[in-house]
Amino acid sequence: MFISMNWISDFVDLSGIDKLELISKFSLSTAEVENEIFFKGSDIDGIVAARILSVEEHPESKKLHLLKVDIGEGEPVDVVCGAPNVRVGMLTAFAKLGAKIGDITITPRALAGYTSNGMCCSEKEIGISDANDGIMDLTDDIPVGTDLKTVYEIEDIVFEVDNKSLTNRPDLWGHYGIAREIAALANRPLKPLDKADLSVYENLEKVDLKIEDPLCQRYSCLKFGNISVHRSPVNMRIRLFYCGMRSLNFLADLTNYLMLEMGQPMHAFDSRKVEKIRIKRFDKPFNFTTLDGVERAIDENTLMICNGDIPVAIAGIMGGLDSEIVADTSTLTLESATFDAASIRKSTVRLSHRTDASMRYEKSLDPEMTVAAVARFVKLLTDIDSSAEVVSALTDEVAFRYPEVSLSFSKAFVDRYTGIAIDNDTIVKTLTSLGFGVDLKGDDFTVSVPSWRATKDVTIKADIIEEITRIYGYDNFDVHTAEAPLYPVRAAQEKTDEDRIKDTLVKRFSLHETHSYIWAYYDEYKALGIDIEPNVELINATNPNIKTLRRTIVPTQLCQIKTNTAYAADFGIFEIGHVIEGTKADGLCDEKKKLAITLYSKTKDIEALYFELRDILAVLADDIKHQPLTFAKTDAALSWQHPKNLNKIFVGGRELGTMGIANANVAKKIDKKANIVWAEIDVAEFAKIENASIRYAEPSKFPEIEIDLSFLSETYAPIAKAIEEANCALIKKVSVVDTYADDSGKSITVRLLFSHPERTLTKEEVLAIVNGILDRLAKDNIKLKYEFTL
Repeated sequence: MFISMNWISDFVDLSGIDKLELISKFSLSTAEVENEIFFKGSDIDGIVAARILSVEEHPESKKLHLLKVDIGEGEPVDVVCGAPNVRVGMLTAFAKLGAKIGDITITPRALAGYTSNGMCCSEKEIGISDANDGIMDLTDDIPVGTDLKTVYEIEDIVFEVDNKSLTNRPDLWGHYGIAREIAALANRPLKPLDKADLSVYENLEKVDLKIEDPLCQRYSCLKFGNISVHRSPVNMRIRLFYCGMRSLNFLADLTNYLMLEMGQPMHAFDSRKVEKIRIKRFDKPFNFTTLDGVERAIDENTLMICNGDIPVAIAGIMGGLDSEIVADTSTLTLESATFDAASIRKSTVRLSHRTDASMRYEKSLDPEMTVAAVARFVKLLTDIDSSAEVVSALTDEVAFRYPEVSLSFSKAFVDRYTGIAIDNDTIVKTLTSLGFGVDLKGDDFTVSVPSWRATKDVTIKADIIEEITRIYGYDNFDVHTAEAPLYPVRAAQEKTDEDRIKDTLVKRFSLHETHSYIWAYYDEYKALGIDIEPNVELINATNPNIKTLRRTIVPTQLCQIKTNTAYAADFGIFEIGHVIEGTKADGLCDEKKKLAITLYSKTKDIEALYFELRDILAVLADDIKHQPLTFAKTDAALSWQHPKNLNKIFVGGRELGTMGIANANVAKKIDKKANIVWAEIDVAEFAKIENASIRYAEPSKFPEIEIDLSFLSETYAPIAKAIEEANCALIKKVSVVDTYADDSGKSITVRLLFSHPERTLTKEEVLAIVNGILDRLAKDNIKLKYEFTL
């Protein structure tokens, strides 16, 4: 938002003050000011009011005219001009010889065989508007030869405030709110707004007005007639242009001017087209053409301003084309209203149309400002157009008011929060200058928050501390070390496990940690042939890429693998991130934190890569929880999962997640020559697993016995179960040492380690245990591939 220091000077006496330093203070204390400050009109010199005495057609050009122009220096000067609106007697802006317009210095110049001794200027050429359809037509009574910079506010200092820093300050979306801050910083009084007394019109008939929807908080309106001025004064047009708005016509300009001055959006309807104002929503969608000529789809949630049952404006956003102010408008109905901020924000998103008005309404404007804005409008209108008349009483419907906010605190509270001693007089003066009411009794303060700060900004005592300290000046604080007790805090188990997981994956397995957003990116998924699972979606998403929230991290990692296949022939990535698994019973998102690991290799076969991932998971479970992993086969349900080798992961009987292989179709689109495996576990569930106690045992002094058994089996699970059911204390270690497949089928070789702490085991003891295991497996039709001997 652009701020004009000339405009601020209407409300605060800035004489003798360094304005640039004041702008810097404003940036430090109130809202961020963008780096560039604009010195408007500083590059303009020598532009005067001049009278066109004669106009002749150029003998060799249809566009050019030969003029004699009185510039107030005796003899008229000869000028060549191509403006279409030039005429005899016209008073215009003229750049004399030697005048400067930006980097251009005006000198005598030959044009089509004639010398032009100066230049008649358009408003755009001298930088005060974007009007370039002709030379400037001065309608004010200005003596010929008068420097225009002495008549109009061409010279100005304009700075831009970052809109994001004003989000919680709806009072700062107008020059008067900014002026209040400037006055407090400059220690100067704030001049009151000059407003008309609306009570003198109470005897007139009111406007037919009714609020039919609670989304309209307050609606104030007034009717005017006999309006004769249709073009805004020059200074008004200059201020609008310097603040980023173009001039349209007097009435539209005046509403925009009030919006920039007070922060209160207003709208002027042609009274011929608006008689019965109703504020409501419609049951069925329909199309509506706005002032910019665009037909927009209106749904049942969008609040509308209506003439009876006929919509004439989208509340808080933009008026309708059929009720706009036109060239011959002489009567108007003025709207000054406030609406529910969330409703306006949602409507702008649905319509994909944000305006200067809606930006302000989205910030929760003060409903108490509507009538003041009307009174200010009446004052400005009647000052500029003396024939204009108010033809109705003020009609003011109020459906909602923010509650009054009063805060009590002590001087000790201020001292404790600030760490410095700010005297009571300074506190009272600061708060009063910002519009707060202050009642001081001894060292106890009771502060009444003004309505324009009570919409969502100042609600607790700490907010008052901020008001005091920012005006006092943060740079005035003494720098010292704060004294406060520090207590050790034990990290949550989940955070501890996360840190250990990351350390293990990076230091031991050289995996790369990635970070991603929570979206299921449509374009990236589509490129790999991955279907997006139905899940929580962003309402009114303008981009399908950021519409659906992901249920799993693995597809995100597959997309990351795709973009990094040229990095190395073998690599792995992991991420601890968030997913959304639908909604909970209370309607809120069911958010989970997951660990996802994906391995990619061009050199390893799929089996080796799969078992490498299994070993990584086993190490995490063993190192962190001191418990073994177990697996259970499950069926593929998603497009990126391979139907084979898909297993659920368990630790201590608790299901943690899944591991598997990338679907062949997806893998081919990533790299035809590579193998890809993945795993995903629930971090919160992992954290719930209790650490198993580490038991220490003295190594046996007696010889150990190792036996390798090769079983004909497709899976290891039944073998492990049979060994576990043997429940033999003499079996000290079980490990899978090899898998092999040939014409006879798949075999799994298991090594059993036997030991006794007090004696040497006999052959018969070991054989009895092994035979018991073989008997159990025989029931599942699992046999040895080779006979074993001991």
